[in-house]
Amino acid sequence: MLYWRLLLGTLIVAALVGLCWLDHVLAVPGLVLVPLAVVLAVLASGEIVTLVSAGGARPLGWIVLCGNTLLVLAAWLPAAMWSRTGAVSASPSTFSHPAVAASAEGVLLTFGLVVLLAFVAEMYRYEKPGGVIANLAAAVFAVGYVGVLLSVVVLLRLAYGVAALASLVIVVKMGDTGAYTVGRIFGRHKMAPALSPGKTLEGAAGAMLFACAGSWATFAWLVPAVGPPGTMGGVPWGWLPFGLLVGLVGMVGDLAESLLKRDGGRKDSSRWMPGFGGILDLLDSVLPAAPVAYACWRLALVGT
Repeated sequence: MLYWRLLLGTLIVAALVGLCWLDHVLAVPGLVLVPLAVVLAVLASGEIVTLVSAGGARPLGWIVLCGNTLLVLAAWLPAAMWSRTGAVSASPSTFSHPAVAASAEGVLLTFGLVVLLAFVAEMYRYEKPGGVIANLAAAVFAVGYVGVLLSVVVLLRLAYGVAALASLVIVVKMGDTGAYTVGRIFGRHKMAPALSPGKTLEGAAGAMLFACAGSWATFAWLVPAVGPPGTMGGVPWGWLPFGLLVGLVGMVGDLAESLLKRDGGRKDSSRWMPGFGGILDLLDSVLPAAPVAYACWRLALVGT
């Protein structure tokens, strides 16, 4: 299993690097990675519906699927259409901030419409009292957890380039690696035994250390090399709070998905990737950390 996990992990990383490079060099930002985000949204929609359904709710799967797909598209289409009207991109690899703001508004409006649609759908299938509020809450949660947070990942790429997206993914995945490695070697004290028996306080410390190391390497080398023209490393030592904040929220996100799986009595969100689980098992640390990473870039803590 370890050999398979290493092999599959290497293939995933290689494919992601290649797609990011293509997305970076093409004239329209997001032309390659947004379709990938749509695929992830579709696959993750099925997994999140399965998880919340195992917990007792009965959300309408088509609402979640359509909502998450539309939210990802809403994060890209307004900016792409804005650029076609003559607005100049901030750089060849990013959209201007007004274009990204238009996409952010599109995400907000789309989310509101999906909530309304969920209400209408529940009205249509209503038969007797009991369960409606739980079903609505589950559907809205599933759309917010997958669709809205994945849209923030898309907005991060559109506003600040592939380097910003890489900073998010590298930091949280380095944190995952540090937690696993240090926890396996030095782990003695359980961090949250009821949620994830394998996680330890020593592993959490390793996660923070690895996340900060990944953040330093990213902003020392990768961001200046492939970021938009004029991109530097942000404020002095900005990589440190970025690594700590994004790494910490990524770790909380991992535990959050463990909470959902435990509530549904499942070990993995799905089993189609042996050694990794499902899409949500890959995205659990990325999704909650995306707003934090975006805030760090937007507030010029890093990448200015």
